[in-house]
Amino acid sequence: MIAAIGVKDGLPGNLFIAHLLPGTEKTMDITSYKDFYMLDLNFNEFISSLEEEMERSRGFSHDEKRERAILVSVSTKSKYEHEDSVEELKELAESSDILVLDTILQKPKNINPKFLMGEGKLKELIINALNKGATLLVFDQELSPSQIKAISDLTEIKVIDRSQLILDIFARRAHSRDGKVQVELAQLKYRLPRLTGKGTAMSRLMGGIGGRGPGEMKLEVDRRRVRDRIALLEKKLKELAEARKQRKHRRIETGIPIVSIIGYTNAGKSTLLNSLTRSYVFTENKLFATLDTSSRRLRFPKDRDIIITDTVGFIRDLPEDLMAAFKSTLEELEDADMLLHIVDISNPRFEQHIESVENILRQLGLIEKPRLLVFNKIDKVSQEEVSNLKMRYNAIAISALNPSTFMELLDAIEINIWGLKQQNYQDVLKSIKV
Repeated sequence: MIAAIGVKDGLPGNLFIAHLLPGTEKTMDITSYKDFYMLDLNFNEFISSLEEEMERSRGFSHDEKRERAILVSVSTKSKYEHEDSVEELKELAESSDILVLDTILQKPKNINPKFLMGEGKLKELIINALNKGATLLVFDQELSPSQIKAISDLTEIKVIDRSQLILDIFARRAHSRDGKVQVELAQLKYRLPRLTGKGTAMSRLMGGIGGRGPGEMKLEVDRRRVRDRIALLEKKLKELAEARKQRKHRRIETGIPIVSIIGYTNAGKSTLLNSLTRSYVFTENKLFATLDTSSRRLRFPKDRDIIITDTVGFIRDLPEDLMAAFKSTLEELEDADMLLHIVDISNPRFEQHIESVENILRQLGLIEKPRLLVFNKIDKVSQEEVSNLKMRYNAIAISALNPSTFMELLDAIEINIWGLKQQNYQDVLKSIKV
């Protein structure tokens, strides 16, 4: 509730009171009084009653401890691309354990350089967020430091963008020393240009979503200390890269071929690694369940082995700082004799996923590396559709949960690695069946 009091001859004059309305299309109610002294309102009773009514109309319980977010996308892209992008943002939010209350799509003629959307629309959005009990506004577009400050100045609700959300997921999932250093470095590089100004706009970003992980520290911290920490982490990253080089040389000396599994996040890469090698790499039906690289050995007939490596999932528009931090890990793909590009064929956006992965391979200079396109999750799609897509993309089709579907994949790996075709894979299949 807010009130505005007019002043006449140095004394209170007319009065306007506005308060939010629960669960209705009309978001607020305004009452006016010609004379301030006409006001007769028990504020505590009124607010308590209003809050109880709001809680009853909201889609979550009073005990809900998770962050509650409104997802916002402001774009001039086509309707399909716009909706597709927001759907992925929703998946990212759920992977970060955020309760999504609403999604707002705006398609302005021109992007507002200060607020991304018009100031009036932004104020409507903030009122809607307060009404629904949101604690977080998540923008699909990357916000500049000045945009985050301008939007935060209008609201007490925490404001983050897609990049910060991805960094938060990475902070949750990084377990290895390499992963923790890379995530902290990316977080600090992201935050450094945003360490401007004082007060609630900065402190509101602390803790919870967007402020979690090994890189967490007070945002009011002195810039010099942040730069020193970045320099230290970059030094650590070089040391870790050197250790990886030594491991690489040892692998090359053994002469064992390396096959790296790549693909969009949540395509089933870790599940395939587990099924092929009878391993127990962590898997979960969430984006970026795997961050740390895992390597396992797979034995073929005639005592021939390969090393299969699982990598971090790719995603479109990966934040630059994160891409730079993980580049040293992704450089391990250079050592691979072949890449297995795993695609979730059941995902309606699988074509865009293929394109995003190829764009990242292009950035890494690996687009010419021999690779097999492997459609996964065929158990979720009709057989006719699988056959058509296999022919169209010259791909192999499997279900990572069902080793009996691996025959064609094993055949293709052997031809690509050794240039030979082994007639019988029954022994291999028997060894990897769970």
